[in-house]
Amino acid sequence: MTRPFAVKAGKKRKRKEAKYDKEEAEVMKEEEQTVTTSVIEEDEKVVDDVVKDLPGIPITISDQNSRSGAIFVLERASLEVAKVGKTYQILNSEDHANFLRKHNRDPAEYRPDIVHQALLMILDSPLNKAGRIRAVYVKTEKGILFEVKPHVRIPRTYKRFAGIMLQLLQKLSIYAAGKRDKLFRVIKNPVTQYLPLNSRKIGFSFSSDKLVDIQKYVTAVKEDLNYVFVVGAMAHGKVNDEYVEDYIAISGYPMSAAWCIARICEGLQQKWSIL
Repeated sequence: MTRPFAVKAGKKRKRKEAKYDKEEAEVMKEEEQTVTTSVIEEDEKVVDDVVKDLPGIPITISDQNSRSGAIFVLERASLEVAKVGKTYQILNSEDHANFLRKHNRDPAEYRPDIVHQALLMILDSPLNKAGRIRAVYVKTEKGILFEVKPHVRIPRTYKRFAGIMLQLLQKLSIYAAGKRDKLFRVIKNPVTQYLPLNSRKIGFSFSSDKLVDIQKYVTAVKEDLNYVFVVGAMAHGKVNDEYVEDYIAISGYPMSAAWCIARICEGLQQKWSIL
């Protein structure tokens, strides 16, 4: 006895539907791969854009070792990564105020723009272009320490800077395109192991009783010593590190980290006749 036609037709329809489901799954898989590839390419493009912005800063490596220089340590920088919605972001008080309040955090404490401005001031200074900046270190509020190479040109806009910092904290290092040179790299604590022995470690605080003229202060330091300047990169509070030898105030008024760095650079530029 043969099977009814309706039963056969039903089976064929099921096989055809299964075929369509398989084709649809393959298309969705290809779309997911395309999206993933585009995200990776976008991340790599951000790094490439930073590398393309690198200027040709005239630094004579052989001459650096024979001259004293300056090292900057930016302490307590607000660079915290969190998952907001479906993406990971660097938290800031302007874009994530509601998120921070929801998690019982003070939005005023999340100011990654401070370290952005401070790095711009250091790396764009004539002092750096003359090759007198030896190194730049940044330590976050969470205790993560990373190094920024003096020849890096920091992105001008905060959005691009935040993208670079996000990649750094996730990947631990960022290389120059087509080279083995690490532009940014996360390193082990403490920062003191990277500081030269022949250096004077100077901290800055408005609450310090020692108010000085920065130009006269750096002029009085021995010529063969390197300077280590420890500057707070946070909105409120002060730096209190044990390795700092001297805490000074360079103004009778509270100043931003960027303006404090500008005064430091100007004092050294006058001392070393850098125009």
